[in-house]
Amino acid sequence: MKWIQMSVETTTMGAELISELLMEIGASGVEIVDRYDVLSADKRDGMWDMIDEHVLENMPEATVVKAFFEADGNEAEKTSLARARIAALRGQELGFDLGSLKAETQPVQDEDWKDNWKKWYKPMRIGSRIVIKPTWEDYEPQADDLVLELDPGMAFGTGTHETTSMCITMLEKFITPGCQCIDVGCGSGILALAAAKLGAGSCVAIDLDELAVKVAGENILHNHLEDRVTAVHGDLLEQCDQKADVIVANIIADVICYLCRPVSERLKDDGVFIMSGIIKEKEEDVLNALNHAGYTVCERLSKGEWVCLAARLNA
Repeated sequence: MKWIQMSVETTTMGAELISELLMEIGASGVEIVDRYDVLSADKRDGMWDMIDEHVLENMPEATVVKAFFEADGNEAEKTSLARARIAALRGQELGFDLGSLKAETQPVQDEDWKDNWKKWYKPMRIGSRIVIKPTWEDYEPQADDLVLELDPGMAFGTGTHETTSMCITMLEKFITPGCQCIDVGCGSGILALAAAKLGAGSCVAIDLDELAVKVAGENILHNHLEDRVTAVHGDLLEQCDQKADVIVANIIADVICYLCRPVSERLKDDGVFIMSGIIKEKEEDVLNALNHAGYTVCERLSKGEWVCLAARLNA
């Protein structure tokens, strides 16, 4: 099968926005190549030692989002629309730099692109105990390691992004043995799986994207956690009527603001709402929404331009 690859130069902050835009237009998949994922590795938690020292040598200086469009006769229309949508972003005030947004296209044979990203994805330690191990990589566990086998497929959620790693650090703090957890917008299922590895008794992983639910289900099986983690197709918390001790959402600030009220109805007494995907420019909006919904922030983390918050409902 023939494909058209569109490569867009952007920034770490812009990669997710560009990826979502290209997928909306009709890309069959995206690959993000970002040096920051390696350079920002936290040496204190041991992640740096797991990274191949030669990885950086072949990575571009700019963050590059590569989108793949099937050569089905409509690819020219899709790539033209993508260029127009990307050009329109230059005039918008988004609160962060999108980089050059230079876009190039080239034909690609077969479907090797689906696995190209795997060469950048290596085992990594997050927090003090969780180790994210790609299913195709070898890793010798150390004492007290909680190894999470992960194949993100075409779903978001590898653990390399600051928002994901901060959420896992928060889960290490707030997950207690046997507690109930809900992961809203689960992607690959990484946060629900991490919660289970940390001792949660049950976890529900919810996503509106059916592909994400499929990938999360496969990762549940990889980790033999089907007795404690369930992947569910649904729109935020609309199909969820149970309560939880911990609810985690790594989405975007605007959605988190909307979620504050529904989450308050699903939290058990003294439950914790962990949230990320919040750029610093949007933190005040989230804090206002939390305040109006009756929460008090009890923990805050930040990495780069991103913030992660944990909050409890006021007594």
